[in-house]
Amino acid sequence: MNVLITGNMGYIGPTVVQRLKSNDPDTRVQGVDSAFFAHCLTGADALPERRLDRQFFADVRDIDTAMLEGVDAIVHLAAISNDPMGKAFERVTADVNHAASVRLARLAREAGVSRFVFASSCSVYGYAEGAARDERSALNPLTAYAKSKINTENDIRELADTDFVITSLRFPTACGMSERLRLDLVLNDFVAAAVAERKITILSDGTPWRPLIDIQDMARAIDWAIGRDPDHGGAFLAVNVGRTEWNYQIKDLARAVQDEIPGVEVQINPDAQPDKRSYQVDFGLYKELAPDHLPQVDLHQSIRELRDGLQAMGFNNTDFRNSDYMRLKVLSGLREKGLLSPDLRWTS
Repeated sequence: MNVLITGNMGYIGPTVVQRLKSNDPDTRVQGVDSAFFAHCLTGADALPERRLDRQFFADVRDIDTAMLEGVDAIVHLAAISNDPMGKAFERVTADVNHAASVRLARLAREAGVSRFVFASSCSVYGYAEGAARDERSALNPLTAYAKSKINTENDIRELADTDFVITSLRFPTACGMSERLRLDLVLNDFVAAAVAERKITILSDGTPWRPLIDIQDMARAIDWAIGRDPDHGGAFLAVNVGRTEWNYQIKDLARAVQDEIPGVEVQINPDAQPDKRSYQVDFGLYKELAPDHLPQVDLHQSIRELRDGLQAMGFNNTDFRNSDYMRLKVLSGLREKGLLSPDLRWTS
């Protein structure tokens, strides 16, 4: 098996590579990445890309057919990867997350790639009161990031057939320790604040709902999707990946962090405006299709591994929201230094 991973030098990529290689050392794994975040290592004993058989340093918008030669499966992680970045770079988000993704899927099909795994998002459900949303529910994407994900799903659906099986994994909010840790994710932020400041500040009233998934379980799902038989879910499948019981209110996440890191103060803003990004998700279809690849890392294990990883790094940065742990700060810093153009391409 020859697997190409786009965006492999981000938050999730190193964990995906590690899983694929540990499952089958003979799997050939290649990466394509612009390397915006290559320097953002956290707790890594060595460069994570040492596990790869080949690394391409390239913009996902510029992938060519030569890079796809002999590739059996593509894991497409590359994206402008959250709402703040999507808001700051809205046009680029459409170009990278949508247009480039559709172009890549078309090139892959023409090149004879047989499996295409797309990292989508449960954020496509947007603000959703009431019952948990499943794959048949109405979509309500509120942000440029969420819109880019569903637009890509809609456009690549028509490319799927028995020779080109597409699996769109709608992931919940990611969490967990990584060799390139992000702290612009809700649980990761709370744990970092608890370790560095002994205080968690919730900007909302704490009631919004979020489903969560550890990056180890994202890698588990990707592993399943690479080998998925089209008889199970069809040639094109969009599926929510997670556990239904792992939908949490924000205030409950903070309390769970308190349980694992005693002595932490939690401050909630009861007068905050309602957070429109509140939704619960039903993961019943994934449980039916992938019973052997269900998420295994629960909330408390994720918190402990984050805590232990940060403490092992000697993490004490109370100003971490203005650091390279925040993806938007990295891009903004590179832009200010003149290293990135307005459309997020390297200038030199």
